[in-house]
Amino acid sequence: MTAGAAIPLAKPVIGDREIELVTEVLRSGQLSLGPMVERFERGWTERVGCRNAVATSSGTAGLHLALHALGIGPGDEVVTSSFSFVASANAVLFAGGAPVFADVDPDTFNMDPPRVEEAITERTRAILIVDIFGYPAELTALLEIAERHGLPVVEDACQTIDGSYNGRKLGTHGHPAVYGFYANKQLTTAEGGVVLTDDDDLAALLRSTRNQGRSDDGAWLVHSRMGFNYRLSDVHSAIGVAQLERLDDLLEGRARVAALYQHRLAPMSGVSPMFEGPQPRSWFVYAPRLDASIDRDAVIVSLGARGIQAKPYLPCIHLQPFYRLHLGHRAGTYPVTEAISASTIALPFFPEMTEHQVDRVCAAFSEALDEAGGR
Repeated sequence: MTAGAAIPLAKPVIGDREIELVTEVLRSGQLSLGPMVERFERGWTERVGCRNAVATSSGTAGLHLALHALGIGPGDEVVTSSFSFVASANAVLFAGGAPVFADVDPDTFNMDPPRVEEAITERTRAILIVDIFGYPAELTALLEIAERHGLPVVEDACQTIDGSYNGRKLGTHGHPAVYGFYANKQLTTAEGGVVLTDDDDLAALLRSTRNQGRSDDGAWLVHSRMGFNYRLSDVHSAIGVAQLERLDDLLEGRARVAALYQHRLAPMSGVSPMFEGPQPRSWFVYAPRLDASIDRDAVIVSLGARGIQAKPYLPCIHLQPFYRLHLGHRAGTYPVTEAISASTIALPFFPEMTEHQVDRVCAAFSEALDEAGGR
């Protein structure tokens, strides 16, 4: 195959508009608690069609604030997915609760509704839905379960930015949805997040608790409740405003690259392209599955030798060292989650990726699969 420059796993798209707006903030002298944050939030309410958008320092912070607002505390269980970035379950721990995992669907990789119902106990106080790899979870079934058991819902949509379910944007289904804006996301603020909600009272509480529990009337240095330093700065918001202005183009670029991958990987033996179902996927990563007979680690090493970055993605949360050591989790508890986690591989994926780069990755991928055996 033709040699070329190394191809990274992810690459943010930053241009003149981001630089222009960041410079505007720097020159204004108001780097935090300024108008750019409100501008960024307003952009989200207009795009999603929800009443409130509360910007936070990260998606993790948004999840913690939402769970804290529900009153989650010691002895409370929150049902969620182990096939997610560790922040999903960590947010439950931050609030003082205990994450209880439900196994996932083998196609969507999202929480399997029957397994969620099985995980509910008398100590369950909420369900934390996770939309993994940009594909929305089965909201209809999950919300029915939550309503039947009288449980509030928070949605971790940090990988499903601008996502929708049955034609309705996430954040308009009657519960808060949280987006995250790390550098590899569909839209980035470098670090940041936002909580979307139609609940005005919840939004007011979130605005207070993200700012150290500042009093509802905004009185200077008056704090009426316990809070956190989870503010998003105007500098980060400026990047977000610029990104939001061209989010359609960024998403279109990701969809284009995903379509190239789907087409090229379809005839490869030993590989399952990413699931495409009735709901639209907000393309976050491109992570196909390998057959169990293929040595994924060997494939990753082989790709790296060819200048192509790849990663095992995602590790199960319940098998992370902290969760094993301190919370007593062990292998074999969630077989579907564990099988998916052991077989998915993240390939280079970003909006400006060229067709030539995709071809290089796929050619190298095919060679690596042959070298790793199992085909």
